[in-house]
Amino acid sequence: MVASASAGDRVSIDALLALAQPDIRRYARRKCRTASDAEDAVQETLFVLFRHFSALRRVESLSAWLFVVVYRQCMRLASFIMPLAVDVADADREGRLRDTPDAELRIDLAQAIQSLPQNYRDVILLRDVEEMTIDEIASQLASTRESVKARLNRARSMLREYLLD
Repeated sequence: MVASASAGDRVSIDALLALAQPDIRRYARRKCRTASDAEDAVQETLFVLFRHFSALRRVESLSAWLFVVVYRQCMRLASFIMPLAVDVADADREGRLRDTPDAELRIDLAQAIQSLPQNYRDVILLRDVEEMTIDEIASQLASTRESVKARLNRARSMLREYLLD
């Protein structure tokens, strides 16, 4: 099956993706920080596997290769949450956010979401409130995965700026 998938057989590729998905999901749940990051890592890993399957040289290296891809996806997603360099001013602002009562934070968050342009607001609400997957959001908004991910990243960045300022 691996040989025919490497040759480009769609049925074999689909079968291998279905076989690999439970292992990828289990490993992503262990390595990623949040459930949504794990789901994103699984989707990205399956996409990478689909695109680069012909590069696989040996069947024995498939699982190791998948685990490396999952690990890198989890680290990439974590870097969006926790950047490597922390600005002292940002840390001070974040400390003030921790000291703010929850009711005030909810109001600030609602105002921050309302301040977003509609296309960013839709994506952030569908992903972070409705907990939809990237593919579900792309389907609902009649958009591409890449567009949804870019909007989500930009929306989170805009929210962060709004709340920290």
